[in-house]
Amino acid sequence: MASELRTVLVVGTGLIGTSLALALRQKGVRVLLADRDQGAVRLARELGAGEEWQPDERRAEAIDLAVIAVPPGQVADELLSLQKGGVARFYTDVASVKAEPIECAARLGCDLTSYVASHPLAGREKSGPGAGRADLFLGRPWAICPTAEASGAARAAVLRLIELCGANPVEVDAVDHDRAVAVVSHAPHVAAAAVAARLSDATEVALGLAGQGVRDVTRIAGGDPGLWLGILSGNAAPVAEVLEAVSHDLAEAASALRALADGDGTAHGEITQLLKRGVAGHDRIPGKHGGPAPAYVVVQVVIGDRPGQLARLFQICDEVGVNVEDVRLEHAPGLPLGIAELSVQPDSAPVLAQALRERDWQLP
Repeated sequence: MASELRTVLVVGTGLIGTSLALALRQKGVRVLLADRDQGAVRLARELGAGEEWQPDERRAEAIDLAVIAVPPGQVADELLSLQKGGVARFYTDVASVKAEPIECAARLGCDLTSYVASHPLAGREKSGPGAGRADLFLGRPWAICPTAEASGAARAAVLRLIELCGANPVEVDAVDHDRAVAVVSHAPHVAAAAVAARLSDATEVALGLAGQGVRDVTRIAGGDPGLWLGILSGNAAPVAEVLEAVSHDLAEAASALRALADGDGTAHGEITQLLKRGVAGHDRIPGKHGGPAPAYVVVQVVIGDRPGQLARLFQICDEVGVNVEDVRLEHAPGLPLGIAELSVQPDSAPVLAQALRERDWQLP
């Protein structure tokens, strides 16, 4: 039961705020929605995320928790305003930067006993309430950064929020959090943007040759620049440190490649070492259930670009008892077909491949 959180106010109806509201609604929690953009509130409400909050009636509301889903630089001001109005019993935010908002809240004189900063490590390259999904947080880590002043009741309320959204709480110091997300989120976004920026001047020939690799590397570069400027500004120093390290590696790689172009075969070693370090780093990324990433086998199958094909493919997997751990689609430019790559357990790959061939599916 969600009796501890009967009513939750979500301030900010973007991707995270709307997704959170949708998740809570599925658990029977009453959700009130607020945003400076009335259009965003209306869309979130139409999507079933909750009902619009009426501030003039707030004293009559029994709000258990207010979730502040605004950019990092606005968190402290929003928290102060809500607390001055006595809006809720407890407060949290879901910004992707933690140290600066907490420090600013302390400077403004916010009540830190009723506030626990948090950050769900989930998102999409899309933004706005229309991109919201109730399952966005399922199985994802959700950082909580309680200060020494935070009460046990406030911490319990935020943990209950995380539980209702299906995420996994991870308690971490705010400064450690910001250094960590600089490595795994913020600097990668800048790096992806730098690669994608090269495409703005690319020739039509180059773009016509674009494959899945460049799509994978640049996928997150499609995020809202304004939103990301706020995130990067709030975590500037840690992100700069990571980017400087990446820049050093890239500069050394470029120098080695120049040497190779000039006929210096001894430069192979430097390139090889960077590529090996990349493989080692990639292999450390946790699997979908945490811990070491399991070794899956990819089964490739040609799939027509028409309605129902993907559903048929998954139906076959269900019939033969094969669980698909991951799926990726690569479209063939100019052709009404593509390749579906199904990641499965190693012992399941032969079973699935045989079942597909028996049903006249084409495997490359």
